Amino acid sequence: MSRKKLGFWTSSSLVVGNMIGSGVFLLPATLAAFGSISLIGWLISALGAATLAYVFIELSKMIPATSGGPYTYSRSGLGDFAGFLVAWGYWISVWCTNAAIAVALVSYLGVFVPALQTNLLLSAGVGLAIIWMVVFINTRGIKEAGIFQLVTSALKIAPLIAIGIFGLFYIKLENFFPGNISDLSNFEAITATATLTFFAYMGLECATIPSADVENPSKTIPRATYFGLAVTALVYILGTTALLGIIPAEELQYSTAPFSDAAAIMWGPWAENLVAIGAIISTLGALNGWILIQGQIPAAISRDKLFPPIFGKENKNGVPTLAIIFSSILISILMAMNYTKGLVKAFEFMLLLASMTALIAYLFTSASYVVVSIREQGYSRQTLIRLVIATVAFVFSIWAIAGSGTEIVYWGFILLMAGLPVYVWMLVRKNKETHA
Repeated sequence: MSRKKLGFWTSSSLVVGNMIGSGVFLLPATLAAFGSISLIGWLISALGAATLAYVFIELSKMIPATSGGPYTYSRSGLGDFAGFLVAWGYWISVWCTNAAIAVALVSYLGVFVPALQTNLLLSAGVGLAIIWMVVFINTRGIKEAGIFQLVTSALKIAPLIAIGIFGLFYIKLENFFPGNISDLSNFEAITATATLTFFAYMGLECATIPSADVENPSKTIPRATYFGLAVTALVYILGTTALLGIIPAEELQYSTAPFSDAAAIMWGPWAENLVAIGAIISTLGALNGWILIQGQIPAAISRDKLFPPIFGKENKNGVPTLAIIFSSILISILMAMNYTKGLVKAFEFMLLLASMTALIAYLFTSASYVVVSIREQGYSRQTLIRLVIATVAFVFSIWAIAGSGTEIVYWGFILLMAGLPVYVWMLVRKNKETHA
């Protein structure tokens, strides 16, 4: 029996579902501290995401593998060490992302339990409880997770589209001026907001679906990826524009549930609660999916003998339990350390750290793309075009990393270098086995 394959619309829905996570539900509050100039940041990060999407699409054709992504692509072009650094950085990015998702979830729970917006100890406790509840579910190997993810994807998009479109009729133009209300120059503000907004495009690498599962992959994957990216960018920019126009930036930057606040202004309390429920279900679904991924990354590099073998061991349900639990301990520590900043500030810190470490992976992937292109097709006009696109993706990644700020780059570098002893240990083990 022939296996049913994914067509254009199914593939496009996967692209949109993977990129629209919890970040956008709280991100407008973070961007409000800069003003309407943040809309330029959205546009630039969308262009950067488009170049990176192209790089991943092309690499998926050159290196067809069941376990693709930044780790496989970087390792193929730049060797084991680059592959390890990318996997380590990407792993950090995932558990930082999960911490940010948990913060966003607690923020929208605050609509129903106001104490969560003011009591930092309570909000941290609830966030940690939710994380470990989802960890427990994932270690059980729930088969219905796919259906749950599909439903939550629909629920996450609905309020964004509704407020993004209908909110345009409630806009007050004076709320967009002045464009830059931060203490930064226009260039610095655009750089900072481009880095912040890039978090919302994280997951674009998930769009490179394995060719065996896609109908006419050479045409379907690129079309679905760019169509999905365009829809996602439109949803993001419309939603942020509506919120900046409906709620003055001075108020929006302190909101812990910006889309719910906008819905209340537009349609009343019932809409506020409805949007909050949608956001809660959406973020819970996102947390469920990314916690599963945070276990798969160390398990994958463990199978390649670049990570301790214990992380690759699975329980009776086929789940790398230790990898998930260890990652969740790191999430808990990160949340506990940063909840004193308040919900919005804690979210911003985790968001930037997740973006910065993911950008490291994209940086290496862009460089690897050049090596693989020359190796596969030699020096040609097509290779030159690819070199230009890879250079744009590389420069964007560098620029966005710089925009993360000194504190984030500092912590990101420390966390990346913390992986070196692990690599050395695994290299020593490998050499022992080779000469045994």
